[in-house]
Amino acid sequence: MKVLGIETSCDDTAAAVVEDGRRILSSVVVSQAETHARYGGIVPELASRQHMVTVIPAARQALDESGLDLDGLDAVAVTHGPGLAGSLLIGVGAAKGLALSADLPFLGVNHLEGHVYAAWLEDGDPERDAGFPLVCLIASGGHTDLILMKGHGRYELVGRTRDDAAGEAFDKAARVLGLGFPGGPEIQAVSAGGDGSAERFPRADVRDSLDFSFSGLKTAVRRRAESKGMYPPSDERPRDPQEVADVAAGFQEALVEFMVRRTLQAVERYGGRGVLLGGGVAANTLLREEMSRRAPVPVVAPRPALCTDNGAMIGAAACFDLLRNGARREWDLDVLPSLRLG
Repeated sequence: MKVLGIETSCDDTAAAVVEDGRRILSSVVVSQAETHARYGGIVPELASRQHMVTVIPAARQALDESGLDLDGLDAVAVTHGPGLAGSLLIGVGAAKGLALSADLPFLGVNHLEGHVYAAWLEDGDPERDAGFPLVCLIASGGHTDLILMKGHGRYELVGRTRDDAAGEAFDKAARVLGLGFPGGPEIQAVSAGGDGSAERFPRADVRDSLDFSFSGLKTAVRRRAESKGMYPPSDERPRDPQEVADVAAGFQEALVEFMVRRTLQAVERYGGRGVLLGGGVAANTLLREEMSRRAPVPVVAPRPALCTDNGAMIGAAACFDLLRNGARREWDLDVLPSLRLG
């Protein structure tokens, strides 16, 4: 089974051809990071306009690199939610057109489910390496969810953020510290030279819940930066690179500790046989190391490049969906910007 997966839920335009939900025949990602960096965050209108320019060329390149044409595919799949409405509309419209032109089965994929199935790509197999139920931490710029995966296509949402997503907190902390966008990789890089114990931050808690909250941590970083004269930026007092590194390291440690603690609480409460990491924040080295060190069960995570948005994860999720539910043509598919999983 060969599926073309298209992903345009946020800023990156991605397309990939996946075989049997596991083998990546091609994968193309067109980044918009440089476009949005000057604004310190995603500008939805700019994102959707750029998708209009890049989505068809990305799909054509993915087909060329796979050695296939549309007639060699078994289906076309696309993210239809959650995400930015304008960006989703571009992807769904383009994917429908491609499927119609070749009379191929066509289906929509939940973006969050795509992040789950990224762990099945290449040599990954969470079902083999850990087993169900899996506690899935899906953390990105728009989502921080704890999902209990009871089997293929069977999900229960057991925890979610009540305010900012983890990736959004990274971006806002990086902006306060004068670092670049996206904030996650910037803070990780700077933290390597910092001492987290020198700048400790409060660990949030939401009582009687597995939910997350990052707004207090974000505010604490801003106030710490203000107390050190690091924010707002001033030409009269340049930032001390070591102070920036220490604050970044302290912030990263607090955020990671909170996510690890919540995930392991879910493992204990629901009898999870493994932990699955997904989403852009799952590429964070400290998170991967701390989860593996502290978890009493196997931890499964795709390689970092498959944690960020990509078309291969959409193709993989679609393959497993088609195996369960059969081929279909969802021509009435609409975008669902607030779509949830579980």
